[in-house]
Amino acid sequence: MSKLIPSDLITTLPDLYSTEDEKDPICQVKLFTPDANWTWFITEFSMEDNDTCFGYVVGLERELGYFSLSEIEAVRGHLGLPVERDLGFTPTRLSEVKKRS
Repeated sequence: MSKLIPSDLITTLPDLYSTEDEKDPICQVKLFTPDANWTWFITEFSMEDNDTCFGYVVGLERELGYFSLSEIEAVRGHLGLPVERDLGFTPTRLSEVKKRS
């Protein structure tokens, strides 16, 4: 299981492709680098492989896409700090997240 997202939270995430027809899906989880300018907002999570996520990524570009939770867990920022989950993040509509980021 993930170091970043506890199993009780992972089980509540929409399965991969389950929100693809929604115009404005909900970003369920926010991950970020405390010492770099990268943020991942997860809207869906693969229950099949327990690793693939889909969501909104703010980094070099701002885009929707797939990313690997295990790869994010290995990322370190400029000061060597690991990616963290924003414990204060409230699930938010994608349109609102885009306005704020």
